[in-house]
Amino acid sequence: MKSLIVFLLLSFQVVLAQKEMVHQVYFLTDQYDIPETEHSRLLLFLSEIENLDIEKISIYGFCDDRGSDSYNMVLSQQRADAIKEVFSNNEFDETLITNVDGKGEILLNIVEDNDVYRIRGLNRKVEIIVQPYDPPREKEKLPEKESTEDLLKGELKEGDKIQLENIYFRTGYSYLVKDSEKVLDKIATILAERTDVYFTIEGHVCCTHGTRDAIDRKTKIRNLSVARAKYVYDYLAKKGVSRSRMKYVGQRRKFPLGGAPELDRRVEILVTRIDKSKN
Repeated sequence: MKSLIVFLLLSFQVVLAQKEMVHQVYFLTDQYDIPETEHSRLLLFLSEIENLDIEKISIYGFCDDRGSDSYNMVLSQQRADAIKEVFSNNEFDETLITNVDGKGEILLNIVEDNDVYRIRGLNRKVEIIVQPYDPPREKEKLPEKESTEDLLKGELKEGDKIQLENIYFRTGYSYLVKDSEKVLDKIATILAERTDVYFTIEGHVCCTHGTRDAIDRKTKIRNLSVARAKYVYDYLAKKGVSRSRMKYVGQRRKFPLGGAPELDRRVEILVTRIDKSKN
């Protein structure tokens, strides 16, 4: 009976563990800048979790046992803050991050002399704990409204702004998810025929600090909203829309919609001129 209870307890712990995803980032001695290899590993981890329905994220910084208590507390907090900034730069919703705490030093266990440096290296870290909803929540249904295609086919005037619905970008990148290309094909067909419409393509990003732009993971440059607008600009041009009728601009995170993060990774069209001679 005792063995059965122990087995059940262990099984319960495994089930709990499956709900969490844990990733550790390791730092050099006395440093809080993320090493390049660790940064790459972190971006891979972000790719793994970006489509999860996340309840909360905790970020805890640690140091080895070298240095004073006050020094280690500051350094461990700086390491935690550095990881949070990577989340922000790559369009993760900061409201999900409930803890960003420096925990100071991890005491060195009694080990053989040859292992001291290795153990200290493993203690210079940040631990990221991701807690998804289990089961995932049902996605909120948005109210139905006139489609992008119908709006573009209808009467337009200077100053009209049209959000390109169902045009979704991969988190942290300037290229579309596969299903969105089919939608953009339909939009391109309409705009190629509507030679009377001149417009600016406006790119937006999600979840960065303040109104700043996000970093494009491909180029490592902080111009993701511009890159998204240019992607659509080039795509429409390849499909027959005259470049002379289009411009593109990045709006950074100046105009968040306040809804789901993926809705802020968007592109809008601002009508700048209607050439009535073409009607």
